[in-house]
Parts: sequence; structure tokens; C-alpha cells
Amino acid sequence: MALALAASVVSIRLAISVALTEILFGVIGGNLFHLQITDWVNFLAGFGSVLLTFLAGAEIEVETMRQHWKPVLAIGIVSFLAPFLGAWAYAYYVAGWQSEGAKICGIALSTTSVAVVYAVMLETGLNRTRIGKLILAACFVTDLGTVLALGILFANVNVWLALFAIVTTGVLIVTPRFTRWFFGQFGHHVSQPEMKLLFLLLFFLGGLAAQANSEAVLTAYLLGLVVASVLVQHKEIVRTMRATVFTLLTPFYFLKAGSYVSIPALLTWAGFSLTAILLGVKLAAKILRVYPVCRAFRMEHRVSTYTTLLMSTGLTFGTISALFGLTHHYITQSQYTVLAAVVIGSAVVPTMIAQAWFRPQVEIPAEQAEQGPAEAMSRPPAPQPSPGHGA
Repeated sequence: MALALAASVVSIRLAISVALTEILFGVIGGNLFHLQITDWVNFLAGFGSVLLTFLAGAEIEVETMRQHWKPVLAIGIVSFLAPFLGAWAYAYYVAGWQSEGAKICGIALSTTSVAVVYAVMLETGLNRTRIGKLILAACFVTDLGTVLALGILFANVNVWLALFAIVTTGVLIVTPRFTRWFFGQFGHHVSQPEMKLLFLLLFFLGGLAAQANSEAVLTAYLLGLVVASVLVQHKEIVRTMRATVFTLLTPFYFLKAGSYVSIPALLTWAGFSLTAILLGVKLAAKILRVYPVCRAFRMEHRVSTYTTLLMSTGLTFGTISALFGLTHHYITQSQYTVLAAVVIGSAVVPTMIAQAWFRPQVEIPAEQAEQGPAEAMSRPPAPQPSPGHGA
């Protein structure tokens, strides 16, 4: 927690995302202090990534996806396909990785970090703007492609996978109506039964996902999406969950992610050069494909660049995919270190550039600036430029 507190102070002083500073402090802690990742740290970090992904899903407005489905789908799909194919091809044909390892490389570098993007949106208030909602929705499409690729290319087709798909579909269909009724009957109590219900659903679907060789963050994302309309009317739950997540849980996740980077391994010429090249492949693929799509939908240069840079980030699904490859022996420890460094580098570099030079100049009304996203979204939106014309 000392590192988490220090990261918060530094992020405030330097006016950069706390997620990025926690990652960097994790790198320092892992290499200088040799921090040990214990079981309870793994639990807190894992639960933090699940809850953060759930909250990010809850920020996505279905209405936004309906109104802007063309740019959302176009940006999201291109953002996944371009780096996936580019990183896979380089790892297999140039770096000489095995076929399965090259697939893991492509999947790990195809992601857009919901955790980083959501944290940045929340800190800047852009999650309450149309362009911010469009970016979050596009992130959803990209990461859905990543998870589907991981599931399809490495699927262990069995009874558990079929059961997972059937049960998850049923839960997602029933949950919105049930949670609305449950909140009305048992809400507004000091014991917070609403949060316990959401935690129960997250743990249940997450456990089923693990049994089916899938990932809990996918079900968390989808669950957040389907209950978004309910949470708009229960803004105090969102505030409480956000306080829990950003105070206790996500610091462990981001610090843990940073601690995986081995600086000595990266200081070798082979490790450094491969890391730099793969990072360049990912960023080049994103920029060369996402930016033209943004411009095709008549976004102005500043907004297009900002969107492209945020879509170039990677962390949650990237580290999950890399760790999946390591634990299933598709990649080696040195290959994992390279992928972890590239993923974390892609979380830091594009975000810092985007926030420093390309952040859209969108004014948030004073009465909304002091509210949480759910509270702000419950009001009629203030007039803003449409995503198609910049912000």
C-alpha cells in the first residue's frame, strides 16, 4: 500500500493517470525491492481487474452503440485485426517463434486496455462525453475480438465450455430485470445487499469461466454492459464500488503487472531489441489502420489522434493472454517477459502522449463535474460536438 500511496501522490503532482504510475512503481518495486507476489495479492489483483472491467462495461451506453454503431464497430474491429495479424506474422516469420507462441503474441498485442482507458476517462471526465463513450464502446469491440480469438484458437471444446456459454447467456438475459427488482426490494441498506448480489454474479460467472478455460474479465465486461441501465438509477452503488476498486483493489493489479517486468532481461540486446520491435509493430499497426478509419468518419485530427493513441494501449487482456500462454507452455519465460514489457509499454507510451498533447478540449458542465458517471448520465446530456465532427 505504500507504493500505491506514493503512486497516487506522484500521479496528482505530475497530472498523469494513476494507473500508469502504479505500473511504473510496480516495475521499481519488483526489480529493486524484489516484491513477492503472494496468493492474497493475486486474489486482490484478480478481483480488482474483474471489478474494474465490470465498471468499464457499466459505462458503455447501449444508446451510444446504437447511434454510432458504424464508427464503433469499424474502429474496434480494425483495432483488433491489424496488430493481431502484424504481431503474429512478425513473431512467426521473423522472430522464429513456434506457431502457438506466435498466436499468443498476436492476441496479447491486439488488445486495447479497458483498465487504462477507463481510468483515464474517469480522471479526465471524458467518460461523460460522447467521444469518451464512443472510445469505451470501441474498446469493448476490440477486447471482445481478443477474447474470442483466445477462446477459438486455444479452445478446449468440452461439456464445461458448452455449459459456460449456455449459463452465461441465460444469466445475462435475466440479470437486468432481476437486479432492478432486487434493488427495489432490498436496496438502501447499510449491509449493501446490492453490491453483494453483483459480487455473487461476478464470482459465479468468473468461477464458471475458469472451469471452462475462459476468462472472468469477459463475463465481467458483459455483465457490466447489461446492468448499466439499472446502475444509472442507483448512482450510490457505482460510487461505493469505484471507491473500493480504486482505493484497495486496482493498485494491487497495476503494481503486480509492473512487477512482472524483468529489467535485467530487457537490458540484454536480444530482449531490448525484440521488445522495441514488437512495441513498434503494435503501435504502427494501430496508427496506420485506426487513424484513417477515424478520419473516414470525419473526426478532426486532434480527436482522431487521441482516439488512435488510446486504442493503442494494452494491459488487462494483454497480460492475461500472455500469462495464459506461459501457464499452458505455449511461450517461454523469456518470451513472456518480452510480451509483458511490450504490453505495459503500450499502456504507458500512448497514454502519456495522448494526455499530454492530444486530449480533446471538451468542457464538462460544473454541475456534472462533481458527480460520478452514473449520476451524470442520468441527466439529459449537455450539447456537445458529435464524435463525427470532433470535440
